[in-house]
Amino acid sequence: MKAERSFPQLTITKKGSRVAQGGHPWIYADEVITAQDELPNGCLVDALTENGRYLGTGFLSKQSKIRVRLLSRNANDRFDEAFWRRRIQYAWDYRKTVMGDDIGCCRVIFGEADGLPGLTVDRFSDLLVVQCLSYGMEQRKDMIYPLLRETLEKDGQRIRGLFERNDNALREREGLSQQKGWYRFSTGDNPGLPVTEIVENGIRYLVDVENGQKTGFFLDQKYNRLAVARLSKNKHVLDCFTHTGSFALNAARGGAAHVTAVDISDTAIQMAKENAIRNGLDERMDFLTADVFDLLTELSSSGQKPYDLIILDPPAFTKSRKTAANAERGYHEINYRAMKLLPRGGYLATASCSHFMPSEQFVSMLRSASADAGVSLRQIEVRQQAADHPVLWNVPETDYLKFYLFQVV
Repeated sequence: MKAERSFPQLTITKKGSRVAQGGHPWIYADEVITAQDELPNGCLVDALTENGRYLGTGFLSKQSKIRVRLLSRNANDRFDEAFWRRRIQYAWDYRKTVMGDDIGCCRVIFGEADGLPGLTVDRFSDLLVVQCLSYGMEQRKDMIYPLLRETLEKDGQRIRGLFERNDNALREREGLSQQKGWYRFSTGDNPGLPVTEIVENGIRYLVDVENGQKTGFFLDQKYNRLAVARLSKNKHVLDCFTHTGSFALNAARGGAAHVTAVDISDTAIQMAKENAIRNGLDERMDFLTADVFDLLTELSSSGQKPYDLIILDPPAFTKSRKTAANAERGYHEINYRAMKLLPRGGYLATASCSHFMPSEQFVSMLRSASADAGVSLRQIEVRQQAADHPVLWNVPETDYLKFYLFQVV
């Protein structure tokens, strides 16, 4: 270490050191040798190998299995306002580069992938929506949130307010309470209603950042929706797990002859209908509240093949390794049923948003489903999340979205 250190030092096991030296920012509780009882939760600590070699500096989280979230491997870093401003500016500059004109609605901060562990920030037009899952980050939000707003506004981006969506059970593992609401800046401004309109791929959506899922709208499939739109012209399309109707609307805008949007949630179906009307696409669409598993089983058993393109974008079937096997059976079932339902020459768009369903397992499942359905798959395209959700190769948890386009032959 080059600089004189003032932070408490934690000694890390050989296993933990090896992972940290490989670039992963998480150090687990069973990888820390040194006692931490007297240290305050959320404080900055230096992580050292058993031989005293500096691994990095990060937040201590005394209640989480992830005991240290590394922020920096540079021993000369000072964790002052300039440090946080620099991290935020790097993240924003990256989005401007990779997203171009699409920065009106994008993920501005993607946690560890931006060197800001536990922090997610989405931009929906004039609103920022934040989810914080790190105790140390929560303690510093009164510095970080104003810097976020300042960075964007200096770049000519109007920000009406910042809404906290901290209604996530994972916060309890960090010793944090769940809550949601406006963050009150010192300026005392009144941001008004937590609702705004965004435009994605030329389609307008009304986004309720207080009541919508996660931070209000799923931004990671943005360009995958465009890929589906390109295949949709003159097709009869079935969009399963439609949520706000985003894939269905892209298909309709892409020239589909007709689109049926399905979701088990009546609230989601109502939102999808409203979005269709808002964009003048409702005349070529219909909406169905139904369990997708039951619907696909019923349709594939009927012997009819009314759809040329089926879209499967389910919620994560697993959020832990323990339930991965059950999740795989669920993915197999819907893909098998969709393949059976499609005519030869039909098209399938299929996705998984679960990190705990790795790409190799998802591919294996698709091979099995196609064999059981008695069809072959002609791969058109393999995609991931949009570039505003960057994948760090040394952090597998950032690589979560699988998206495949096939022709069934």
